[in-house]
Amino acid sequence: MFAPGHLGELTRIVSFDLVDAALETAGAVRSRVRLLPSRVVVYLLLAGALFSDIGYRQVWARLCAGLPGGSFVCPGSPALSQALRRVGVKPLKALFDLLAGPAAGTRRWRGLLVCAIDGTSVFVADSPGNVAEFGRHGGGHAQAGYPMLRLLTVVACGTRTVVDVVFGPLRIAETAYAPQLLGCLRPGMLLLADRNFAVTALIEQITGTGADLLIRAKLNRRVPAIARLGDRSWLTRTGTATVRVIDAEIAVSCAGGPRRVERYRLITTLTDDKRYPAKELVDLYHQRWEIETSYFELKSTILGGRVLRARTPAGVAQEVYALLITYQALRTAIADTALATPSFSPDRGSFTIAVHTARDQLIQATGVLATTTINLIGTIGRAVLSSPMPLRRQRSSPRIVKRAISKHRAKGDIDRNIYKTQISVHILPG
Repeated sequence: MFAPGHLGELTRIVSFDLVDAALETAGAVRSRVRLLPSRVVVYLLLAGALFSDIGYRQVWARLCAGLPGGSFVCPGSPALSQALRRVGVKPLKALFDLLAGPAAGTRRWRGLLVCAIDGTSVFVADSPGNVAEFGRHGGGHAQAGYPMLRLLTVVACGTRTVVDVVFGPLRIAETAYAPQLLGCLRPGMLLLADRNFAVTALIEQITGTGADLLIRAKLNRRVPAIARLGDRSWLTRTGTATVRVIDAEIAVSCAGGPRRVERYRLITTLTDDKRYPAKELVDLYHQRWEIETSYFELKSTILGGRVLRARTPAGVAQEVYALLITYQALRTAIADTALATPSFSPDRGSFTIAVHTARDQLIQATGVLATTTINLIGTIGRAVLSSPMPLRRQRSSPRIVKRAISKHRAKGDIDRNIYKTQISVHILPG
């Protein structure tokens, strides 16, 4: 009865010992051995994240498809629903806590672990309980069709592994959720954030953890200089924190197209202009987009833009943790492959290939048990290595909806071309 409890080759990362430890931590270990043991139910939830387009009975069929020893009886929908409720949220949260954190080999910038913080929204099933808990986006006659939750994460740039997460009702702002994530920050970390997070109270809280920050700020923010540095940046005070301000002009020259110039203002606690040059910090800030890519992988590649299944707030929390655990396992598999292949960078590993290979391995029930020889590169890693992503090119494209709701052309003259670019950064005097 424990045989269907696996995740294919990803079981090496989300091992039986980890799942059992999470169940024990959450107090969900039962002395009675059921037809649907808690460990098997946890793996069913994780497999459900890989197959988000089908119901749990079909997920169960895939878990059993490649198992030896004959056929396995598929429980009915009521039995599966009861088992999911019995396990609850706590074991999934405990399992995520065991797996969360930057992957081994995550690259550093000048000795600092670079992470990014940001939020996104996720559609959940339209049920009275979910509407009451999470709410809908918009108001009046323009409300969203489905309730939405707000998800906020800290992601390690490069490997895109999740360091910590918080989620809840959409009506609560990102800056109100952010303090709940500061417990994962440590000295030796550099946190990148968008201008929405450039709040004085939040900056004070981040600096209080010992971590450093690099946050974009609004251009109209008053930042009087208390000292000027040799690279045209300057020091100022924001609340109780002393920070450095960098004003930069970024010019994007499009080959055969327009030239755009934008001004950025960055605030950082890295006040040593000799050790941390201003231009390098401006270039580094671009890595903040790593977290946007991770949200795309979660919402588009894994979920395929679909709504979460669960129709109760507790079920939604359970499903979100299962989704994040599965995402973390996939990203860890890619990071392990890069760790064992020095010439390969984790950001060149195709997440789409990793997802599809993991699905195949689950159906075939292969690679569940590790061999006596430790090998960081499994079938998923070999598939990723066989088709690496091309080196990132400097390109520019307008931020527009590619497939609008209306079939008619959008109003206005919109240049929809993609151009090769040359980017130059000029530090402005304060």
